[in-house]
Amino acid sequence: MAVDATQPYDDQNVFAKILRGEIPCRRVYEDEWSLAFHDINPQSPTHILVIPKGAYVSWDDFSAKASDAEITGFVRAVGHVAREAGLVAPGYRLLANTGTNSHQEVPHLHVHVFAGRQLGPLLARVD
Repeated sequence: MAVDATQPYDDQNVFAKILRGEIPCRRVYEDEWSLAFHDINPQSPTHILVIPKGAYVSWDDFSAKASDAEITGFVRAVGHVAREAGLVAPGYRLLANTGTNSHQEVPHLHVHVFAGRQLGPLLARVD
């Protein structure tokens, strides 16, 4: 089910439960602002999710409401995860879906880090 990115934050979403320790995850990285863990349904050999610890539905919500420290911490966490996983040289893709048209499934901001194979074009071309 896709998420309406303008909806209020739902503290019963799967990522909120992971942050509270109610659901386990395979942690890759954690700091004051962010948590990174392996996706349970990987779409590439490396598929890591990075989430802010704050209650934000989407990039729009995060950019409008998060503190400068939260924004900086989250962006740095994404870079740290990619560097520590050794993804910079071969390359990787970041993806953040927002709202129903992009098929956002969890109403908590998250960035997918994909790597480990040729990923191909991001979108099919429409002429």
